[in-house]
Amino acid sequence: MSYDSELIRTYTERGYVHQITSDLGLDQRATEQVIPAYIGFDCTADSLHVGSLVQIMMLRVLQRTGHKPIVLMGGGTTKVGDPSGKDAARPLLSDQDIENNKQGIRQVFEKYLTFGDGPTDAIMVDNAEWLDNLAYIRFLRDFGPHFSINRMLGMESVKLRLDREQPLSFLEFNYAILQAYDFMELRRRYGCVLQMGGSDQWGNIVTGIDLTRRVDSQEVFGLTSPLITTASGAKMGKTADGAIWLNADRLSPFQFWQFWRNTEDADVERFLSLFTELPMDEVRRLGALEGAEINEAKIILANEATTLCHGADAAGDAMQTAQQTFADGGVGDGLPQISLSAEEADGLGMIAALVKVGFAKSNGEARRLIRGGGARLNDVAINDEDHVMQDVDFGDGRAKISAGKKRHALIVISRLAGINWSLIN
Repeated sequence: MSYDSELIRTYTERGYVHQITSDLGLDQRATEQVIPAYIGFDCTADSLHVGSLVQIMMLRVLQRTGHKPIVLMGGGTTKVGDPSGKDAARPLLSDQDIENNKQGIRQVFEKYLTFGDGPTDAIMVDNAEWLDNLAYIRFLRDFGPHFSINRMLGMESVKLRLDREQPLSFLEFNYAILQAYDFMELRRRYGCVLQMGGSDQWGNIVTGIDLTRRVDSQEVFGLTSPLITTASGAKMGKTADGAIWLNADRLSPFQFWQFWRNTEDADVERFLSLFTELPMDEVRRLGALEGAEINEAKIILANEATTLCHGADAAGDAMQTAQQTFADGGVGDGLPQISLSAEEADGLGMIAALVKVGFAKSNGEARRLIRGGGARLNDVAINDEDHVMQDVDFGDGRAKISAGKKRHALIVISRLAGINWSLIN
């Protein structure tokens, strides 16, 4: 189906659309006016990870096609916890934890969106502004009649828990009601007519559309994106080493770049479409490459995705570090590193080193890595579990630790803890 608005054409062409409540109605609206649209993000960590990047890119596309992004911080709903896709309740966070997380998340959006007071400038709001002040009895009387328990029990987030006979607290059960109220409140305050999210949010989004129609007699729209998995079925943004965070203080730009460089061949075209702004003709050309040539496309993907998140300089440095580390067999300055005093490094065992750089979560895991032949020191395989690092291993004040072919880090010796060796020589 062809669409008249640049917004819906771009969303469909690049693979962002899973469901739309009324595609033709939304398409027409987008040709007639600026569309204020929102996506909600709960403040459960001080950074978002790659699993949220589709939604972030959707807001960026929204702004680039002449519409207004609303980033909704879930300062209120985080106190409840979204049960969607979860087997158990999230731990409750303090108000201060939520505020700290919110500030960290804002840093992510400032990279992808332009904030301001203009008609298409992004705004960030916090649903705690209205949810924290709700009077419970009045809220129940005003809005409770518009929610059917029968329908809510059929929502995927609720059904999953009940089918597995896992507990679902009354607190979590209220989440969909509060999200529906958010949509209605954002329409009243900012003229918001579109809520977007992952496909697991469809039930919550439709509930908000229904509430807005019942209470305010207004038509609003919902759009969901597909949940992204890799070709091998792995959840997007999750690796053996943990989440692929979008803040540099949680994950270095080199590690972020390397994540994209290691994309499976079958995912290259799709990821270029979703996570870069390359023209689709170029995306299709790169996606059609085969054999060794597909590596060219992976490097372009890594450069483009890292540029959007961390800037062009960081992307260039990451590519140079990768070249030095992998192609030239050297030590790239951009590798993740930890700093140890000379006393801390003296007699450091290989097992402890693997744990310190984060390549093993425990001594037992480090032992298994060594036994499996995956541990290397300065590119030399270490097969002895009791191996102790020597002064010679720190010839230039640093030693390269590797796990497998793709995970590398530096241990840097400082004469005073926390001082880089290169600065004192």
